[in-house]
Amino acid sequence: MEASAGFTAGELAARFGCELRGDPAARVTGVCTLQHGREGLLSFLANDSYRRYLADTAASVVVVAPRDAGEVAGTALIHADPYLIYARIAALFAPPRAAVRGVDAHATVAAAATVAPSAYVGPHAVIGAGAVVGERVRIGPGCVLAEGVRIEADSELVARVYLGPGVRLGQRVLLHPGVTVGADGFGQVYDGERWLKVPQLGSVRIEDDVEIGANTTIDRGAVEDTVLETGVKLDNQIQVGHNVHIGAHTVIAGCVGISGSTRIGRRCMIGGGVGIGGHLDIVDGVTITGMTMVTHSLTAPGVYSSGVPVAPNRTWRRNAMRFQHLDELARRLSALERRLTRESPGAGEEESS
Repeated sequence: MEASAGFTAGELAARFGCELRGDPAARVTGVCTLQHGREGLLSFLANDSYRRYLADTAASVVVVAPRDAGEVAGTALIHADPYLIYARIAALFAPPRAAVRGVDAHATVAAAATVAPSAYVGPHAVIGAGAVVGERVRIGPGCVLAEGVRIEADSELVARVYLGPGVRLGQRVLLHPGVTVGADGFGQVYDGERWLKVPQLGSVRIEDDVEIGANTTIDRGAVEDTVLETGVKLDNQIQVGHNVHIGAHTVIAGCVGISGSTRIGRRCMIGGGVGIGGHLDIVDGVTITGMTMVTHSLTAPGVYSSGVPVAPNRTWRRNAMRFQHLDELARRLSALERRLTRESPGAGEEESS
């Protein structure tokens, strides 16, 4: 059935493995939020912050976890992971764009470049010598591919993307507007009088099914390549330094900065605004919460935090002043404990008994 005609709740339940409660004939022609639900639309509950909208939503169908099914007045699709099911259903209403092919008259393609017949190169794009553009690749307007770039099948550069010399993209890679991959890394050495630039001789290798958000920058390696493994997802405005290696299926939120030569493991989750120092190792399965500053390697899976939660300014200022005296207070406390121990020599024996 075409998405334009919609789907019944029964069809969706069978297709995505959900338990159905309510009317199997309830028709879904689109998606919505709980608070702005309308007849014929589907919504979901995956965050307790929106629970207050569940009972009164006007959405015809709601995807919920088993514990929430009793609160749905209409038809419910029940699954252990409502957000996952919502994402799969929403994809039915976002079909892929019609395929286009050919090179726009306002694009510039070097004679020594290779562009597959099924690929598309948009206006004002520039493709350098030796570049290879694979089948069904879409190069949007204003993109620049330097010499020796290679892009595998079904990848897309949305607009104004820069790929530096020798950059390699795998299959189904999606780069959003303003992404820069393969600019020089920040390599400088001081000779006693001034800073000298260290040549950046590596490149960048991005494997299959990677998505990179708008205005994110990934530096080329100093000697070896910077690497993003399969399935990595990067948000907007992230800085990835030279020779960084990011493991498969790791996700990183916006405004994260990763210093050079750090290795991040597989299936990690890194929150917004995190800063990660250079030459560190982060093992598989690590979660780092927003605004954390990582200054040493993380050698065990788990959740790590260092950001200070928000507080009323007056309270925060008091705490900030007290923080400056923590070392002094710790010393005074230690001295007091030693004094009490000397004055009460039997205290430790009584406590131990």
